[in-house]
Amino acid sequence: MMIVTLLQQTYGVDTPSTVTDADILDIAAGKPDAVARLYEKTHKGLYGFILSITRNPHDTEDALQDTFLAVCRSAQSYRPKGKPMAWLYTVAKNAARMKLRKASDHLSFEDALHGDEAFGRIENLEDRLLLETALTQLSEEERKILFLRALSGLTSREIASLLGLPLNTVLSKYHRTTKKLKQYFEKEHQS
Repeated sequence: MMIVTLLQQTYGVDTPSTVTDADILDIAAGKPDAVARLYEKTHKGLYGFILSITRNPHDTEDALQDTFLAVCRSAQSYRPKGKPMAWLYTVAKNAARMKLRKASDHLSFEDALHGDEAFGRIENLEDRLLLETALTQLSEEERKILFLRALSGLTSREIASLLGLPLNTVLSKYHRTTKKLKQYFEKEHQS
């Protein structure tokens, strides 16, 4: 779908992350460059996810930094369960929520979407405007589910667990979101 491709291009995500439990355990063990390796593998997808929560590029950058600080602090208590990305997204979600609690004057999502910083990575102006406008058609929950699917490679079950939603809700919302976006794009191309 075009929107998924645009999101992946915007955040530079080509394939789902290849993060393993060992990446986090390496941080806990204090191995040199372990944090840098984890950052390189995950920061783009985490950024997109956090942006879907904070709705502000500046707060997103702060929350992303807070996420990696929390990962460094919590890595020793991490228990391998074969789902390190789900753990990272939970840490990111908590960092984003903390940022929102602390930020009293954050921008609305629509303001953030129309700022140069949110989608400044898209060079084609038409694609940029299309993505900005399309995402305003979605609810916050729909955006989160879409960003997690498009940018993280998480399964629907992992997304449901992360967002605290029933699996069927995630599946139906993702299906409705992609259908809504498809109808939006078809309508735009007819105009």
